[in-house]
Amino acid sequence: MINLEHVAMEYLPGHEILHDVSMTLERNSFHFLTGASGAGKSTLLSLLSFQIRATKGRISMFGEDVTGLDREHMPKLRRRVGIVLQDYRLLEHMTIAENVALPLRVAGESQEVIEAKVEELLDWVGLTGHHDSRPAILSGGQKQRAAIARAVITKPDVLLADEPTGNLDSELALRFMYLFEALNKMGTTVLLATHDEHLISLFNYPVLRLQDGKILK
Repeated sequence: MINLEHVAMEYLPGHEILHDVSMTLERNSFHFLTGASGAGKSTLLSLLSFQIRATKGRISMFGEDVTGLDREHMPKLRRRVGIVLQDYRLLEHMTIAENVALPLRVAGESQEVIEAKVEELLDWVGLTGHHDSRPAILSGGQKQRAAIARAVITKPDVLLADEPTGNLDSELALRFMYLFEALNKMGTTVLLATHDEHLISLFNYPVLRLQDGKILK
């Protein structure tokens, strides 16, 4: 499903954030990604979500080499990847329902299907009554819930989550973990970045540890 071979990433010449990263994520697997702040977790997720390009090495996803993927083919692959980022990336001029519905609209779903799925997910994440709210009036935790709902609404092939429970209380964090588990059981490959060692200890999933830009063996 996902394979990285000797991947490196630098934003400034001579300052690699990631170096010589090699790893494989099998289809339908669930992995935690952890490491200290600045270890390169967010950079790795940005590579896998096609937001940036690797400086060196080779990345394969869905059976094809995506290292030098041209812009024409990126949208098709991006639709197969759900991503939850620390800064939410909600569009301020849209309502919460409109934000959550975006992936379905891009996929060409009917209005009837969109309304039903958005209603179901907003209820599940505890945002009932916020359909018409704008992101600006929501708390950080509520924005995170909306971002998670948007990321999983299409049941993507791959879910990349960057500290998805960071702004949630422990009860809601576990609730979302169970949602991620359910998606995984239905076929979604999950890579969840977190520094929460307690959360990691509650689940029996493999842990990838980043240190100084490298995956520890």
